Amino acid sequence: MSHPAPRPFESAPRGALAGTARVPGDKSISHRALMFSALAVGRSRIEGLLEGEDVLATAAALRAMGATIARDDDGIWHVDGVGVGGLLQPAQALDMGNSGTSTRLLMGLVASHPITATFVGDASLSGRPMGRVIAPLGTMGADITASPGGKLPLMVRGLCPAVPITYTLPVASAQVKSAILLAGLNTPGITTVIEPVPTRDHSERMLAGFGAKLSVEEGSEGRVIRITGEAELKPQQIVVPGDPSSAAFWMVAASIVPASDIVIGNVGLNPTRTGLITALRMMGADISEAQPRTIGGEPVADLIVRHAPLSAIDVPPELTPSMIDEYPALFVAAAFASGRTVARGAHELRVKESDRIGTMRAALEACGVSCTEHEDGLSIDGTGGGSIAGGAQIASKLDHRIAMSMVVAGLHAAKPVTIDDASPVATSYPAFFQTLAELTGGSR
Repeated sequence: MSHPAPRPFESAPRGALAGTARVPGDKSISHRALMFSALAVGRSRIEGLLEGEDVLATAAALRAMGATIARDDDGIWHVDGVGVGGLLQPAQALDMGNSGTSTRLLMGLVASHPITATFVGDASLSGRPMGRVIAPLGTMGADITASPGGKLPLMVRGLCPAVPITYTLPVASAQVKSAILLAGLNTPGITTVIEPVPTRDHSERMLAGFGAKLSVEEGSEGRVIRITGEAELKPQQIVVPGDPSSAAFWMVAASIVPASDIVIGNVGLNPTRTGLITALRMMGADISEAQPRTIGGEPVADLIVRHAPLSAIDVPPELTPSMIDEYPALFVAAAFASGRTVARGAHELRVKESDRIGTMRAALEACGVSCTEHEDGLSIDGTGGGSIAGGAQIASKLDHRIAMSMVVAGLHAAKPVTIDDASPVATSYPAFFQTLAELTGGSR
C-alpha cells in the first residue's frame, strides 16, 4: 500500500480549550463489530462505527471474503454475514494499510477456515512483527508463511477443522487473545486462552452478545477464557461508544493548557481501557464523569476536563494493559508536570506503529524536554506547568498517535512544533484537526 504525500502540520498555542468534543467510535470495538457481524447469519446494524482508514481496511477485507457491507447516507452500517465457516477465498491480497489490529484478528479468522489469504500493508505495518500471533495459530494447524522476522507480507493457509488449544499469553495482548478466540469460533471443541495479566475485553463482551458459547473465570494462573467452536452467531444491533484512546488527546490538552474547560461526550469507559484516566487523576488532573450509562454492554459517560496543575508520579506498571495505546499522550502530560514521571513496564510500545518509546523520547527531547529512555518506558522531567521550548520538527514515523500527541504538546510550547507528516492521523481519527479547531475557537 502506498502512503500519501507527507502533510506537515504546525502546532502552536491557540489559547484555552473550551466547548464539547465528540470523539469517533471506538476503534477496537469497530473492528470487532464488523468481524463478528460478518460471521453472523443475517443482517447486523452498526451505529457510530469509526470510519478511519484502519477500520475501513477491515471492512474491505471482509467484503473480499464474502460479507456484504454497506453504509447508509445517515452513517448507519449494515453487514450481511456469511456465517461461521462461510468465509470465501479472497481473489487477491488483503491490504491492511497501517492496521495491526485488522491484520492480527483477521489472521485468526482465516486460520480455521479452508481458505488461503495473503496479508500486505504499508511500510509501517510491514515492519511490525507478527510472531506472537503466528505461534498459537500455527499450533492450531494454520500454515503461515511470513517474511523474514515474522513480518508482512505473509500468507495464512487455514486448516478446517483446526485443533483446539489451551494457550497462556506470554505477553499481555488483546490482539493475540482475540485472534485465538476468532480462530476458535470455527474449531470443534473448546479453545482456551489464559491471561496472566488482563487486557481489554471487548472481544469477550461482544462475542457473548452475538451468541457465542463463551466463559470467563478467574483461575490461579489468571483470567481463563473458553470458547466453544463451530459457533452460530446471531446478527445484532450495535452502538459503538466513543473511543477513549481518541479522547486521551483532549484529556491531556485540557489538563496542560491554562484555563481550559471542556466536555468530551460519549466516551467508552470499559474498565480495561481507563488506565490513562487513572494515571492522570493520580497526577492531579481534574477529570469527572457525567451521565454514566451503558450502551451495548459497554459503560459510557461524558468526561468533564478542566486545566489543573500536574505532579509527577511513578506510573503503576499494572495500568499498562489498560492504557497501552495512550502512553504517547501520557508522556506529553508528564512533560508539563512538576517533577520526574517514571513510566515503566510497557515493552509492548516497542512494536506498535512505531517504536513509541524511542520515537517519543526523540520528539520530546527535540522540544527541550529532558528524558531518560528505558527498555520498557521513559522517565520524563516536567516543566512544572510552564511551556516547553518547542521549535522542532518532529518525525512521526507514520504513527498516528505520535502525530496527535505532539500536536497536543505544541499547544503549550514557546515556539511552534511541526509534525513532519500528519496524514496518518486519518487511520484512527479523521476529524482530529476539525475538533482541534472547534475546541480552540476555530483559530489556526
